[in-house]
Amino acid sequence: MPYPASQRRSLLQEARCQTCSLSSLCLPLALELEDMSQFDAIIRRRSPLKKGEPLFRQGDAFTSVYAVRSGSLKQVTSEGNGHDQLTNFFLPSELVGLDGIDEEHYPGTVMALETTTVCEIPFDRLDSLSEELPELRGQLYRSMSKELRDDRRMMRLLSRKTADQRLASFLITLSDRFRRRGYSPYSFRLSMSRADMGNYLGLAVETVSRILSRFQQQEVVAVSGREVNILDMQRLITLAEEEAPTITR
Repeated sequence: MPYPASQRRSLLQEARCQTCSLSSLCLPLALELEDMSQFDAIIRRRSPLKKGEPLFRQGDAFTSVYAVRSGSLKQVTSEGNGHDQLTNFFLPSELVGLDGIDEEHYPGTVMALETTTVCEIPFDRLDSLSEELPELRGQLYRSMSKELRDDRRMMRLLSRKTADQRLASFLITLSDRFRRRGYSPYSFRLSMSRADMGNYLGLAVETVSRILSRFQQQEVVAVSGREVNILDMQRLITLAEEEAPTITR
């Protein structure tokens, strides 16, 4: 349901780096108050995205990166053969669109998983400001490095782990991302569907449901709809790290 015009204006007026609860996690985290005002001045405030609404589409010209303020998004890449691959999820304070810098277009479609607000940061202005503010440039580089590290971790996850390990690792990663944002690492809501999780992890949706049921039977997690409660974190970590059984012939 769209926000009323008056509420949209209020949300946009309140979206300032100095008052944002995510400022300690986002791009301006290392900036002094005066420098933060300079950064804040280049940001474009956008109306909230509704569930399923695209932030940008695959192939659109790269112009901006986006900081997620609330809600969550997913990135889907079409491979041209009718197959869509879900390649990323984005949570509050995370940057969206960094992978468009090189080829100057966005390599995937990013859409809201729920009502989501973002701060649009025009990249040409961010690039210019980064030359003036070394702390901002350093944080931008760290964000890029983190994205590369996450991509490599995902490649290892898909190439070397069993289905159980993939799902256990996914839940642990989500737990850590919620923890870093000040939320409970043990109880959280999944904004993505099981089909989305399966697409991202290279698993059938039935496999995801079957593994979650097995984790519940083992009293590792409790799942109700999209609500997840991690009951035994150490056991979940063990499940994620267990070596796959060797098959002898």
